[in-house]
Amino acid sequence: MHQEIIKINTRGRDTYEISSQIQAIVKASAIKTGLCHVFVHHTSASLILCENADPDVRTDLETFMSRLAPDGDPMFIHTMEGPDDMPAHIRTVLTKTELNIPVTNGRCALGTWQGIYLWEHRTAPHTRTVTVTVQG
Repeated sequence: MHQEIIKINTRGRDTYEISSQIQAIVKASAIKTGLCHVFVHHTSASLILCENADPDVRTDLETFMSRLAPDGDPMFIHTMEGPDDMPAHIRTVLTKTELNIPVTNGRCALGTWQGIYLWEHRTAPHTRTVTVTVQG
């Protein structure tokens, strides 16, 4: 088993591709066949496996989430850190804080158009912690 922690500095609400960082950790593990577990340690950011060819897909996901959990909606009571606080928590609950990806031939066995992304749900920049564990 091999485990590493990575830090991702975000510029605010957006998606950040971390596929190459994850692949580098898998390669460093020297595990040829197994499972890569990726976990984000936050309640206002998530992980997604998403198309990596057309950025419009991620733009459309953001548009959808903005309608589903709009910033500043008066129905939210939890606004301790601002109008994007509760919407960020809702976005995280509706997406994922962990991913499991098969490892084949020493690499994450991603599909042709798949990328691993950290999705920052807060509007301000943050440093996000992600633990990557490779088992095989």
